[in-house]
Amino acid sequence: MSNERTPLVPSGVCGLAVACGVELEATTDPSKDPRKLNTFFGVMVPTILSMFSIVLFLRTGFVVGHAGLLQGLLMVVVAYTIISLTILSICAISTNGAIQGGGAYYMISRSLGPEFGGSIGLMFFLAKVFACGEYVLGLVEALLDVFGSDPESSVSEGMRVLPQGYWYSVLYSSVVLLLCLLVCLVGAHIYSRTAFVILLVVTVTLLSIFVSSVVVIPRDFVLVHKGSDNQTARYNASYTGFNATTLRNNLGWELKTPSVSIPKGTIVAVFYTFTVYVLLFILVSATCDRTLLIQDYGFLQRINIWSPFVTVGIFCAALSAAMCAMIGASRILHALALDQLFGTFAISPSDNYVELGESVGGCAVHLGFGTGQLNAVAGLVTVFYLLAYAAVDLACLALEWASAPNFRPTFQLFSWHTCLLGILSCLVMMFVINPVYSSGSIVLLLVLLLFLHYRSPTSSWGYVSQALIFHQVRKYLLMLDVRKDHVKFWRPQMLLMVANPRSSCQLILFVNQLKKGGLYVLGHVQLGDLDSLPTDPVQQQYNFWLSLVDKLGVKAFVDLTLSPSVRQGTQHLLRITGLGGMKPNTLILGFYDGCTPEDFFLQDSAFCDSSLGQGSEGEYNFGVDLPSLQAHFPPVRHVENPRWLSPEEYVGIISDAVKMNKNVCLARYFFQLEGEGKDSKVDGSERTIDVWPLNLLQPGSRDYEDVCSLFLLQMACVLNMSNKWRHARMRIFLNVETESSDQGWVAIEETFRELLRKLRIRASIKIVPWDSVVQHHVPPSGGEPQAEPALSEAFLSAVNSLLMEHSAQAAVRFLYLPRPGARRGAAQQYLAQVEAVTNSLGPTLLIHGVTPVTYTDL
Repeated sequence: MSNERTPLVPSGVCGLAVACGVELEATTDPSKDPRKLNTFFGVMVPTILSMFSIVLFLRTGFVVGHAGLLQGLLMVVVAYTIISLTILSICAISTNGAIQGGGAYYMISRSLGPEFGGSIGLMFFLAKVFACGEYVLGLVEALLDVFGSDPESSVSEGMRVLPQGYWYSVLYSSVVLLLCLLVCLVGAHIYSRTAFVILLVVTVTLLSIFVSSVVVIPRDFVLVHKGSDNQTARYNASYTGFNATTLRNNLGWELKTPSVSIPKGTIVAVFYTFTVYVLLFILVSATCDRTLLIQDYGFLQRINIWSPFVTVGIFCAALSAAMCAMIGASRILHALALDQLFGTFAISPSDNYVELGESVGGCAVHLGFGTGQLNAVAGLVTVFYLLAYAAVDLACLALEWASAPNFRPTFQLFSWHTCLLGILSCLVMMFVINPVYSSGSIVLLLVLLLFLHYRSPTSSWGYVSQALIFHQVRKYLLMLDVRKDHVKFWRPQMLLMVANPRSSCQLILFVNQLKKGGLYVLGHVQLGDLDSLPTDPVQQQYNFWLSLVDKLGVKAFVDLTLSPSVRQGTQHLLRITGLGGMKPNTLILGFYDGCTPEDFFLQDSAFCDSSLGQGSEGEYNFGVDLPSLQAHFPPVRHVENPRWLSPEEYVGIISDAVKMNKNVCLARYFFQLEGEGKDSKVDGSERTIDVWPLNLLQPGSRDYEDVCSLFLLQMACVLNMSNKWRHARMRIFLNVETESSDQGWVAIEETFRELLRKLRIRASIKIVPWDSVVQHHVPPSGGEPQAEPALSEAFLSAVNSLLMEHSAQAAVRFLYLPRPGARRGAAQQYLAQVEAVTNSLGPTLLIHGVTPVTYTDL
């Protein structure tokens, strides 16, 4: 049977269930359901007690005495304003889903991610540990004030029988702590009943104080000691109320209906405690002398109709606050351990599932007794609390700004204004209380954030940052108007078609260097017809392709499609890939030749490491590990196996892209390129980029400044600007006929050098005589002006020899790719010509540009 703890959507990716560290049977057995507490016992009682604590009896007079009635009431109003703003955020988050153990940590980590949640959670745990120690020491101080013997006298008088001293204080504190630990280990249900009894005692004590202000006649007292003028303690009474929201959220796991109990119980408790504080401030200021309030912390015992009332109230309030802090710290520690953000902890679920957390928390508090003066860290505890609640407000603010449809809290009395005001109030008050502690806590938070970030604890919780990014990206994509495009802001936006990444990894890495901050999409066409299939097979493949992108370390998107043919699928991707002004303008294809594909997965040690996707033990990997990644992508095609693509279809893809006004690049021999991996230390200083801007298959053309030639220069320049190629030398080869009598090639060189100067391209110009190559060219007959050029094998071989002679040592070559002919049956001839020219060259990029990309003005 479903309840508030049952998730609306099962956690998992690609149909894979996600283990959360708790057996499902432990949550589905009604007899073992830990949700037993109602609104009164689960929220109101612990909230009221944690807001009162020991401060109600020992520091109220101190605050009123130093600050006065008006300033004291102002402090209470400011404190409760901050409390109320935080409570609005917590109520909103807690009514939007099931709350589990961990309280504020659970809210922050599930909203802002493991890095922020883990760092705040650890700081929150430490704050509660020391707060518990502070309450225990406060109880011991009150105990010794009543029953402690005079340290200057060796004779005990009346009830003052307890010896005093540093080690005696540690002993008494240890006994009290052990008592609190035993009560907490019994379980939150028993603790809630204990807390109810304590609330009754505190209520009776408060009633006696109010009655005493009217009944007791004026008295004179002799003060034997003076209270300290501690600025932090002056604020402590007002800001202890921040503890209110922590316990009842930590007990959210035990509440029957958290979405109803938390808002209702918290608001009622806050209103009740605010009323009590205001009345107590007024009564105290109206009936007591300022000197008494400042110099005697226990003045309420002196002016009560029966002093044991106040003594018992102090003891009960201190015990309750200590147990509040202890059980809260244990929940946080247990939640951190279950999430394994700081390592692996051996925890097995049970009814008393926080025993380990309580024991560790108790030991930590006991070690804190070594200071003997935990009041010195009261300011630090308060700062930690304020920082945690600022994070809760931030989580609610992020959820509100993300505008996700699933953020539908039943509690509606909040807005982004209240969240933002709560954040600012908490941060300002942190620095008002103690600037040093505030700065140190922020530094500690940043250190923990960096630690958890580099551990990369990927989770399946859902990140509000993704929703915020989506919200902002959508807004800015609408502002990216294609009608406002200008050539001076042009950048390459690539669609790289990949048949099998096993043989294309080097090309994928190379294109990542070529994108220059533009769009980069890996496209893949799976052959098939959706009408004949029960489901879309493409949807199940995205996680594997995205894991490949992560493994290669490239900044690329993935777009897959299902189509009866590769050509038709490529047309689909060219039309629909991207969004708004971010759409591909360049299509990159592998070369269609007879080379035997090589399996990159077998060459790279990273793909042989079985730790892929694990990172750290227990880390969520989106259902993709190394064996499944390798099994998903089929082995490379054997050279004798038939191709999925015919030459006509391949050339047709090139023609389609040109018709769609897309630039086309054909990449050949890039499996020979080395040093493109993310861990490579190559800086390009030993590399050379060769550019041949002339159409080598059309010797009659001497235009070095047409659109395609300029596009060639731009792409080479873009590569030269990337990290791994910035120190590479770029050479531009100009093919000239030196035997002509007009010496026009000299003017061509000067004109081209002036062009490079205007385009701000740094490159050396190489003049290459190719008279011996041109003589093999047979021009088309005059009677057939539209006929395809007849390129002999001798001419193609000569062009290839020329390229081999001058660019054999280059790391990569940029060549002019002619447009395919429109004549039917020319595909085989076109491919044969391009293949003959680039035979055995090494990594070569053949480019046909159709869009202007260079600009010489400002």
